[in-house]
Amino acid sequence: MNLVIDNHTFQYETEKLLRVFFPSTKIAVTDARNDEADYVLTSLSPLEDGAEITVSFSLLGQTAAKTLTVSREEAVFGERDDDLYERRMVQILYDLLRELTGYTPPWGILTGVRPAKLMLVLSNRFGEEAATTYFQTELRVSKEKTALALSVAKTETPITLESTPRSFSLYVSIPFCPSRCSYCSFVSHSNDQAKKLIPRYVALLCRELEETAALAKQRDLHLESVYIGGGTPTALSAQDLRTVTDAIRRNFDLTPETEFTIEAGRPDSVSDEKFDVIRQAGATRISINPQTFNDDVLRTIGRRHTSEQTKDALKMARRHGFDYINMDLIAGLPSDTPASFRHTLETTLSFDPENITVHTLAHKRASTLVTKQLETGSVEAAGEMLSYAMRRLTEEGYVPYYMYRQSNCLGNLENVGWAKKGYACRYNIFMMEETHTVLAVGAGAVTKLRSPFSVDLERIYNHKYPYEYIDRFDELIERKRRILTFYDEVFAQEGG
Repeated sequence: MNLVIDNHTFQYETEKLLRVFFPSTKIAVTDARNDEADYVLTSLSPLEDGAEITVSFSLLGQTAAKTLTVSREEAVFGERDDDLYERRMVQILYDLLRELTGYTPPWGILTGVRPAKLMLVLSNRFGEEAATTYFQTELRVSKEKTALALSVAKTETPITLESTPRSFSLYVSIPFCPSRCSYCSFVSHSNDQAKKLIPRYVALLCRELEETAALAKQRDLHLESVYIGGGTPTALSAQDLRTVTDAIRRNFDLTPETEFTIEAGRPDSVSDEKFDVIRQAGATRISINPQTFNDDVLRTIGRRHTSEQTKDALKMARRHGFDYINMDLIAGLPSDTPASFRHTLETTLSFDPENITVHTLAHKRASTLVTKQLETGSVEAAGEMLSYAMRRLTEEGYVPYYMYRQSNCLGNLENVGWAKKGYACRYNIFMMEETHTVLAVGAGAVTKLRSPFSVDLERIYNHKYPYEYIDRFDELIERKRRILTFYDEVFAQEGG
């Protein structure tokens, strides 16, 4: 399929929307129509007080076209001309494709990663009613998803206000797993592959923690939350895990109010000894992720554990006194069905976790799911799963507290964290809504320096792969000295 871009700069949004309707179709972007292939043509012609926008296509053996004259007076919420013209063009494309395919994407033309953040900004500036109307009429978002975005925004608001000009969170990357899942494209390595790297990696990770803590203290930054993720942190031995957590406690000022999460995501990676280490480290929150309680699906996606092992891991965690547990599920996994997903959710609820995160399967290009062209769940099935989860979790007293979307998710659907009252994970909100700086250590980690006085965000990238992290460690440390000059510049401008 060819996407023809004629006299405009809206390729990103038009292509993203086209992929929502045709997720498995190869799309070539061009500036000239080829009548021998399926095509979508998007064109803009400037006028004295606006623009003329045309969208036409030849797809699935059918043709259609629509032209719209747009006036600058149609701008809402202070849109610039280009924003207005882009919105109108994407609306036309959406309406034509919806009529062609019979499919109504629940998020409409909204393709952004953080829909709740947009809802929060619009609600604060123009009021909830205006924001809700804009979502449903101009962005074509369904009532259900609009209500979800508003609910998340309301839950996030008091927590985002906890950030002060010198707040920061700490992210620690452990890029190792017992095995690689078929849907995963993260830079993680199985323990079998990376066994020789782990001792050196852990030693350098502790050095980076020490250096990062020193930089934070030089600028009097205050730690709000800690998150050890990956990969699978509990893929480390108990001793290596203790070494890392000891380095965190030794170098950073953790208080009883500091939220401290450690992912123990793979049930086949935990043990009594590792849970003892996590408890002694002072972790306040852990994550144990079944993804599904269907053993056939677990085998299909490359997980080495069973449903019974997940149940045993959860019981073990409760015996060790963990009273703040998250469980991850995924809608749309290969060979999963709405019925088996309902079984998974009901089994999850029977363990009464404080958090349940419901993800939608994403077709990540580097995953074996994509490279080997494995079959996955349908868009309709994934949507049914998410709707069931929303209904049941609401009935059980959970509230949606953070949300994000990934590229190439089934149906352009969402990932939502649900929490019991008083159990919203602050790190997830700080990170997703980018309310303050996140200092990140380890391979593949990305430090995000957030100005407290503007929306400016600057990134410092660590080397992706463990071997690269080890070989070029000194270069990485030098790069992170940007933390000092960043805050010098920020506070000099504000006189603080």
